[in-house]
Amino acid sequence: YEEIKQQFDSEWILVGDHETTENFELIRGRVLWHSKDRDEVYDKAIELQPKRALFLYTGRIPKGSVVVI
Repeated sequence: YEEIKQQFDSEWILVGDHETTENFELIRGRVLWHSKDRDEVYDKAIELQPKRALFLYTGRIPKGSVVVI
């Protein structure tokens, strides 16, 4: 995760072939797509149709924002 975060600062990341801890923290994975535009990453996920994938945002979430999981 730290490598991805450093390489793609403040971007949305589509990660495939990932491995997570029991608490769903990313251990490793393969970056399938990245962009500053969240919708572009979602569209790419629909296009690629990975069997398993997760989305990351590597930026700071603005104060007062609501995060829906």
